[in-house]
Amino acid sequence: MMRAYLVTVALCALAFSLANASDPAPLQDFCVALKAKDYSDSAVFVNGKFCKDPEQAKADDFFFKGLNKPGNTDNRVRSNVTTVNVDQIPGLNTLGISLARIDFAPYGLNPPHTHPRATEILVVLEGTLYVGFVTSNTDNRLFTKVLNKGDVFVFPIGLIHFQFNVGKTNAIAIAALSSQNAGVITIADAVFGSDPPINPDVLTKAFQLDKNVVEHLQKLF
Repeated sequence: MMRAYLVTVALCALAFSLANASDPAPLQDFCVALKAKDYSDSAVFVNGKFCKDPEQAKADDFFFKGLNKPGNTDNRVRSNVTTVNVDQIPGLNTLGISLARIDFAPYGLNPPHTHPRATEILVVLEGTLYVGFVTSNTDNRLFTKVLNKGDVFVFPIGLIHFQFNVGKTNAIAIAALSSQNAGVITIADAVFGSDPPINPDVLTKAFQLDKNVVEHLQKLF
């Protein structure tokens, strides 16, 4: 009887610890991130960043200028992501939010990628985008939608997703992310462009491709 009781208590304690494993809420108004060159003995290390003395914070720590400017889409995927996270706005540190502007040339693609630390919500400002995400390996279900100006779509945290400009004109979207530094893993870049390269035999078997094709893709990336 006592053994069963102890097991029950242990399981309850484990469940409680797992339920409370998320990032804690900030216990101050803000914690403006310092750049490495500005570290001092009084700096406080919080969630991956050193923070400046709150008395030294200024409005520019919470400000970014230039999101109205289109990004350069002259690249192989014909898209550009302008990120506004804690590296651009130090005041975002510990606040759990960031955003990005995504520019697409005609038929430009934001390739399949994931954000390991954030859910993304995207709104189309101009153009028409075909977007989608794939669920995890339980069923690999694909959710897609064609978005027009003013439409909004959500990509759940950690899932592979993409955006493709299906129109003949430029497209613009704004994405908000539930992390100060969401991270991004572009699938093709990570798999075929790793440094050092993944053994081609691994990729040949994983993707069921000819080894020459794998080696060609590794050279491209």
